[in-house]
Amino acid sequence: MTEKITDEMNAAMDKAREQMSDASAVAKQKAEELGRQAESRMDAAREPAASRLEGAASTLHQKADNLPGGPKVRDAAHSAANKLTDAANYVRTHNVRETAADVDRTVRRYPAQSLLAALCVGFLAGRLIRRV
Repeated sequence: MTEKITDEMNAAMDKAREQMSDASAVAKQKAEELGRQAESRMDAAREPAASRLEGAASTLHQKADNLPGGPKVRDAAHSAANKLTDAANYVRTHNVRETAADVDRTVRRYPAQSLLAALCVGFLAGRLIRRV
């Protein structure tokens, strides 16, 4: 009798393990699909984002010569516009995976600066969210 109960318990446990394994596989497939969809959406947004960055750079270049503050301000504005153009080119030529790899390398190379930048971004995002 005890052997029969033990066999039934083992069979029930095996069935439960199999069901959990199946559920885990389904969850993994869903997560992978969601990841692919998110990556696809982000890649689709790259060109519009790059165009907006280039538009901002162009506007800044156009207005830089009329800014008050003399040559230093004008040069700083042109420099910022050039950085925006560089950012647009980067966004246009690097997909999500390449960008993530670049971020990973940068964080590993400059951990303290990366932490400080993350704190600043978090602080600014929090203030922005509270205003909205």
